[in-house]
Amino acid sequence: MDLPALLAARRMVRSFDGRPVDGAKIAALAESALFAPTAGNTAGVRFLVVDQPALPGYFAVATDENWRENAPRAAGLLRAGAAVLVTSRPQDYAARYAEADKASSGLGDPANWPLPYWHTDAAMATMALLLLLEGEGLQATLWGNFRNEEAVLAWAGLTDERLFATLLIGHGDGNDRPSASLSRAVPSRAERVRRRVEP
Repeated sequence: MDLPALLAARRMVRSFDGRPVDGAKIAALAESALFAPTAGNTAGVRFLVVDQPALPGYFAVATDENWRENAPRAAGLLRAGAAVLVTSRPQDYAARYAEADKASSGLGDPANWPLPYWHTDAAMATMALLLLLEGEGLQATLWGNFRNEEAVLAWAGLTDERLFATLLIGHGDGNDRPSASLSRAVPSRAERVRRRVEP
């Protein structure tokens, strides 16, 4: 499949069939995803592959009992075949931009970044991994870092990283509940692409 077709086919899938996914295969795809751009060649993004047997421990700290028992999508998400925690190391960016060739930028202090590129790099690597998974016939959903970051990082044994997001990965079971967001009226893709042509 060519890249435009892959992009068009990719969808977030939130209901999995429970089959495990080969963690070694996911790790290899994650390594390839790290070819994504990285500011200043900082290489501050990390992936942690979580095999299916470890997922109950992840969900125990990433969610609460009420969600696991009552959320409409919980059952489908809990059947994921693997997960990948996407993390970044802001301190690596501060150190890199304090080096001689970057010091004049003033970005050796993380507070000076108008846009924190550790998040940008993490997003680029995440998108690359989503496309690689799609190309391998796997489905995934992005589980955003909205709560429980410290507990998840402690569970994962990550003491000097920030959690960007988790990808839940597996084989869709065809029972996905479409997001209500899909019913929103939004500008078309063509309307969101502008072009300036100099006279």
